[in-house]
Amino acid sequence: MSQSATTILIKKQKKTATTMGELLSNDVVEDILGHLPVKSLTRFRCVSKSCDSIITDPTFITKHLKLNLNQSESLVSTNTHSEYLLYTTKVKNRSPSSKHLCAVVCNNDCTLTQISRFEIPSLFEKHSLVGFCNGLFCLASRRNDLNHIIYLWNPSIRMFKKLLATPFTDEDKKEHNRSVVGLAYNSQNNDFKILRLLSVLLGPGAEAEAEIYSLSTDSWRKVVISMESLRGFEPNFGRIVKIDPPCIFLNGALHTLAITSSHHFILSFNVNDESFREIMLPSSPFDVDTNFTQHASFKGSLAFFAFADSLRGAFCNIWVMEEYGVAESWTRIYRVPMIWVGDVRFCGCTDNGEVWIKNSTGLISFDPESQNLNVLGVEDADWVGFTANSMESLILLNGE
Repeated sequence: MSQSATTILIKKQKKTATTMGELLSNDVVEDILGHLPVKSLTRFRCVSKSCDSIITDPTFITKHLKLNLNQSESLVSTNTHSEYLLYTTKVKNRSPSSKHLCAVVCNNDCTLTQISRFEIPSLFEKHSLVGFCNGLFCLASRRNDLNHIIYLWNPSIRMFKKLLATPFTDEDKKEHNRSVVGLAYNSQNNDFKILRLLSVLLGPGAEAEAEIYSLSTDSWRKVVISMESLRGFEPNFGRIVKIDPPCIFLNGALHTLAITSSHHFILSFNVNDESFREIMLPSSPFDVDTNFTQHASFKGSLAFFAFADSLRGAFCNIWVMEEYGVAESWTRIYRVPMIWVGDVRFCGCTDNGEVWIKNSTGLISFDPESQNLNVLGVEDADWVGFTANSMESLILLNGE
């Protein structure tokens, strides 16, 4: 619905709010409102007290989210959806400096069409985007911040929620910890969850820990990740001494790279039953000259990227887990030359299998199958994300 059409409808509704209330039941009004976009709904709040009461009700917010999810899944299943690139960028020639969150459509001719642009609140200046899910974004302060402040932000309705994770009190751990944060959606009970993982690099008896936040209960719970408690974990690999970002949400679980004194693996956290498990990496993913590795979602499957650079040339090895959770199903599907120039930063993958990287020339889209490379018109992207839908939601509208 266009903005002008929405404005006209609001004016008409204001004049006939009493009549509409008499003619239509709340259930019918709720059903009509449930199919409207977020921008229209935020404007409809001023039509009447009854409309505002419906739109801000937690039950309606959940219903609206489910309808959008079902519509998005339908578009994906019929392959009629667009692919979207999200990125943050600094606004030039502006004082004080500010950042914007941009969403663009990735067109078939590799051009980009901007569909939304939101100013990031200055309150988040010292925070980084660490995850997004169903219209909700998660921002966390720097990893070694003892009082770890996390924000949930819904740019569509310009609302946020401040969360304070448990501060570290052990003086010996202050300089030797590393934390990773991930955001996920629990489809079984319609709840958003944040997983915060802490690995202590030094110290006797050091053990990785986890905190789990639930938006529905607005509370944190602390969990110790003992190696014996991991499903599928091979014994005698020692304690987790390092956890590396990012935290990828895939197949109802968050995934991050964990390292023990003698072992690398993917640590997964199922957001529905809140269980941890180990996912083994490919048996030989590393070349002798591997510079860095990255796990990601590739065409809807868990993938592992290994970038190697030597006198023989630079290559990217791409492994895909063809059957989720089965280590034997890891398959190297590509070994492609890195024909781009300069230091690179891996940014993610699209549903159609394009790899997104960033180097000194800007943002690049690379097709590992055809080896086609496209330099996109985004030169100053700070953070980059990808989503198969640009779904907006009313989450946080009721202040919970």
